[in-house]
Amino acid sequence: MADINFVTDSKGPASVQRDEPVTTPLSIQEQPELVLIELLFYAYRDFVSDPDVVLAKFQFGRAHHRVVHFVNRHPGMRVADLLDILKITKQSLGRVLKQLIDTGYIEQVPGPIDRRQRLLYPTAKGRALDQRLTEPQAERIRAALAPLGPEGRIAAERFLRLMIDPAERDKVAQMIEQ
Repeated sequence: MADINFVTDSKGPASVQRDEPVTTPLSIQEQPELVLIELLFYAYRDFVSDPDVVLAKFQFGRAHHRVVHFVNRHPGMRVADLLDILKITKQSLGRVLKQLIDTGYIEQVPGPIDRRQRLLYPTAKGRALDQRLTEPQAERIRAALAPLGPEGRIAAERFLRLMIDPAERDKVAQMIEQ
């Protein structure tokens, strides 16, 4: 679909003005970061491809995968914390959680002190699904890191940490190291 620029003139409503097509590619010489941008796009595509095949069998999507992952990593986490991690709407999370709870992958229990609090736990079935989704990703990472050696792993981890919004880095580091 083409991008359309709207230009308002003094005669009334916005008129449509189309740009001429650009025939020259973006230049890596002018912006060398394009290589890493594209590598991240391709790496992400392939990183999620194996779990996507499994998720499709359950009629689940990537949001289901992320929920299952984080609930398995942090059993007993609050729904509010999951919202903060995923940065999705309450409505979107509610839909995904309902499906995971109804199909027996996640259990939701009231908080022991504040009954309004909703705590999330994986079931055995949810733990098995997480393992099934995570293993091909872990294998892809192991294979990519193997030729780099320990220094390469440290550099890759540092790069990814630095890609995280600076305001979130400490919080993410704490979550990862739990």
